[in-house]
Amino acid sequence: MVVAVSFERHHGRHVAPVQARYKRVDWRPQRPRADRLRVKEHTCDCEDVFYELCQAGGLLFVRRTEMKRNGEMVVHESPWAVAKQTQELWLRLLMGAAR
Repeated sequence: MVVAVSFERHHGRHVAPVQARYKRVDWRPQRPRADRLRVKEHTCDCEDVFYELCQAGGLLFVRRTEMKRNGEMVVHESPWAVAKQTQELWLRLLMGAAR
């Protein structure tokens, strides 16, 4: 999904460089699945790709936003899962052990 939106910049954690033996995440195109969602944590949007740990409908997922050179944003989501699984994924992303 490609979205053209203006947004405020948010400072947050920086994602560590990807490790040699990282785990590939099953990123899927963003789909509207819930009326409301809560962003629990986010990484700094100073990079071309940034992440948000989101909660909706009792499940967690990670939203991955890629800023294209033409100003468009491409948004993907990890699978929606129970908190423990998604929090583990979030930590792996922050440590560079997943992409």
